[in-house]
Amino acid sequence: MRLTDGQLEQFERDGYLFFPALFSAEEMRVLREEVPRIYDEFRPEVIRERDGVTPRTSFAAHTYSEVFARLARHPRMVEPVEQYLGEPVYMHQFKINGKRAFDGDVWQWHQDFGTWSNDDGMPAPRAMNVAIFIDEVNEFNGPLYFIPGSHRAGAIPAAHDLSTTSYPLWTLDHAKVGELVGQGGIVAPKGPPGSMLMFHGCLVHGSPPNMSPWHRVIVYLSLCAVSNHIRKARRPPWIAHRNFTPVRPLSDDCLFRSDLKALPWPGHEIDEEALRRGDGPNSWTAASAGQAASAGKTASAGQAASAGRASSADPADAREVATA
Repeated sequence: MRLTDGQLEQFERDGYLFFPALFSAEEMRVLREEVPRIYDEFRPEVIRERDGVTPRTSFAAHTYSEVFARLARHPRMVEPVEQYLGEPVYMHQFKINGKRAFDGDVWQWHQDFGTWSNDDGMPAPRAMNVAIFIDEVNEFNGPLYFIPGSHRAGAIPAAHDLSTTSYPLWTLDHAKVGELVGQGGIVAPKGPPGSMLMFHGCLVHGSPPNMSPWHRVIVYLSLCAVSNHIRKARRPPWIAHRNFTPVRPLSDDCLFRSDLKALPWPGHEIDEEALRRGDGPNSWTAASAGQAASAGKTASAGQAASAGRASSADPADAREVATA
């Protein structure tokens, strides 16, 4: 899938593109059926809301779910980013953001590049998000808010908010948000399942709580130019990937192709040191709280043993696991 000249000009002006119903209802059904299984797993990649129960976001599902591994290599999602950046891209981050009916919490105003730069050492905003609506997104169930044109302000100073939600985020102050809204206004792209968004890493955005009776799930691929790869390894590799192998798109019908195998994710299986430290994707699924507790003790023991050995691991990894 290639962008037209008009779409490229619109992206430069507004910082985002919206493609309503780009994926079919049948393709969305394949993905939607996989989401509950992922959210039901007790594993470190699944971050929950402050109640400790409601799923907020699930990282790196493309490294253990065959269905989402195929989506992560879908040409409709990958090729427009490659075209815009002018070079191969790697998967910096993959997440399934959910806003559970009645309980989905806010995402504060922020720029994604602020976090990528501050936490991951990404040199420049040569990375962006491409997102797909798994559910219908309407005005009631927590749609994304964009400030059109705000990406042209570049990286904006931000504060590290550790308390508003269960997930730490570099957020913008109200005065700056008000200034940007005065210049560009606010839009909230809404549409049926299968709609796709592509937006700049510096575009200021957020989303309100979901007070409606309708779930809202959106999957995000954060794709980065290979030459712009991160320079820090402070966050767990399931949040900020450390392998910069270019994503190779599959065929356009890949979501229906059981003969296509996208796992293991290229390069992911070699991060054995991260696994030994306990900050890589775990291979267990907790069927009960007792199993979860037991697995947690095992992981803690492994971390303690690893900490006692001389290694090149960045000690900030452990701090980031605790805050995430």
